Amino acid sequence: MQITCPYCGARDAQEYSYLGDATQKRPDPAGADAESAFHDYVYLRDNLSGAQDEYWVHSAGCRHWVRVTRDMRSHEISRVQFACDEGASS
Repeated sequence: MQITCPYCGARDAQEYSYLGDATQKRPDPAGADAESAFHDYVYLRDNLSGAQDEYWVHSAGCRHWVRVTRDMRSHEISRVQFACDEGASS
């Protein structure tokens, strides 16, 4: 699998480290049910089929974090953008 880094260009996925689902929202650590919420956040994930947004870091390259939209069945990548550009339209 190749991921096209917006800074470095197309690179093998072995240059990256997978950081997880980009759609999960971190719970409030000061919340009343913080322990339960963090347990669910860390351990209870859906195994989705189809397009999924993920965070990856180009650990053997420019070290930028990227948000990758990848099909979980075929591993086809439809979009890559810098994680800091999440609010920007692409």
